[in-house]
Amino acid sequence: MSPSLPQPAPADDEIDLGQLAASLRRRWRLIAQVAGGTLLLSAAVTLLQKPVWEGEFQIVLADPEKKQGGASQLLAQNPALASLIGTGGGGKDSLETEVKILESPSVLKPVFDFVKTSKQRAGENVDRLRYADWLKDDLEIKLEKGTSVLNLAYRDTDKALVLPVIDRISKAYQVYSGRDRERGLVRGVAYLDQQIELYRLRAVASLRAAQRFAIEQDLTALKGGGKGDEEVVNSLNIEAIRVQAANEIRNINEQLKQLRSLGSDPNSVMFQGLLIPELAAQGLPQRLNAIDNQLAFLRSKFTEREDSIRRLKEERSLLIGLLKTKAFGFLDAKRSAAQARLAAADRPKGVLIRYRELLRVAARDEATLNKLEDERRVLALEQARKPDPWQLISTPTLLDKPVSPSKGRNLALGLLAGLVLGSGAALVAERRSGRVFATDEFQAALPGPMLARLDPDAPESWAVTMALLASGPLAGSSTVALIPVADQGEPELAEALQRALQQATPGAQVLCTSDLVAAGTCQAQLLVARPGAITRPQLDALRQQLQLQGRPSLGWLLLQSTDA
Repeated sequence: MSPSLPQPAPADDEIDLGQLAASLRRRWRLIAQVAGGTLLLSAAVTLLQKPVWEGEFQIVLADPEKKQGGASQLLAQNPALASLIGTGGGGKDSLETEVKILESPSVLKPVFDFVKTSKQRAGENVDRLRYADWLKDDLEIKLEKGTSVLNLAYRDTDKALVLPVIDRISKAYQVYSGRDRERGLVRGVAYLDQQIELYRLRAVASLRAAQRFAIEQDLTALKGGGKGDEEVVNSLNIEAIRVQAANEIRNINEQLKQLRSLGSDPNSVMFQGLLIPELAAQGLPQRLNAIDNQLAFLRSKFTEREDSIRRLKEERSLLIGLLKTKAFGFLDAKRSAAQARLAAADRPKGVLIRYRELLRVAARDEATLNKLEDERRVLALEQARKPDPWQLISTPTLLDKPVSPSKGRNLALGLLAGLVLGSGAALVAERRSGRVFATDEFQAALPGPMLARLDPDAPESWAVTMALLASGPLAGSSTVALIPVADQGEPELAEALQRALQQATPGAQVLCTSDLVAAGTCQAQLLVARPGAITRPQLDALRQQLQLQGRPSLGWLLLQSTDA
């Protein structure tokens, strides 16, 4: 039974970079032709392209928090008013929103119309020119990272049009910077005027209601001096009056009780009278005190039977009785007055509560009206102020040289594209040729191992390899067949290889033939393969023929340059 020959190895997904590079080297002429063609084509396109000119400027977008100037504090305290005017928080999000607004037709549509009209006058067809395409292709609007600086660039093939366009854009941005502020302030002032009129009527109505209720209930007299109907609410607290009167009555009753408990003790009566301001003001306690001092002085010199002492004691008794009588009279009078105030301050249940509610509503409406008028005054002052527009930190400028086409870049891209296309074409041509160049394909198709790699450009280096073959695998073989693995072969190389092997094995007969029948009569068979000398169908047919021959092969030799 004939030994089976190895089958071709299945293909896998791995790419042999060495074989890929070798394939590109073999097809370098095709790659050079394609690359040269694309390079010439890119050069022609570059020469035919119109130059594109660019103009640019930089502008600082004002912080939205600072747009309202002196009104910022007012708006911070009144979010509803800030929302009406159209101000918002600062930061990255608001700046990005501002940029989107600056890209919108509401700001740049007049500039686009100017560009369209100018191109139409120059004879260009602008029927298909759209704002979105113009914004995307010709304008570059970008916010400088981490800042509020906006970079704007405009490109056009018409050099004379670039500078007027970016000049109009810069002016449109500066006009926009004050447009929203003015519109917001006008809306804010109009809103406050409406609310002021509403609360002015409401404040007058609530004040009249409080006064009418006060008159009806005899609470207090209201004094003039206010707005509307020239009336304001008195700050008199009826409940406080009632409590004060009740406490005063209670205090007087206690004083009367103490006076009655004193009896006829003259000293106690005298000191109690000193606690009553009205009696002290009349001088009775002071007079009693002076009599006591005189009595003390006279008693130090005379006896109680002395006439002067007796007269002073009588006078003292009369004054104490008078003091006691007047004390009762003053306290009774004060109690009557306090009772009268208590009765005057007494009102039906709920009257005072209702009166307080009316006073509170009137005061609240008055305070709201004052606050609205203050806010309106602030916005009116802010409206009168003319703030500076957004600041241009670089004036609109036209670059000295066109930004497109870039000759160096276009040629480099053309060359790169040519190399890529040429390499692809080379790999396709290599694949379609069907020729076998890879060593692993030979290993998979040919029987036996690869015994040696010989350089076809240096036959003089074969001698050592042939000597080793003669003393090794070919030792004892009287006939050796060299079978070229090639379509029609290369007779010069085959003959040179036959001579070299013959010189290494002088006692053997070396036959170089592609006839497998004749080669089958030899004791030893050596296959000779050279990359690119045979196609895959031919290699497959040779493998099948060797399998049918049934003779074992010692191996095969590869004729390949060392730098391949």
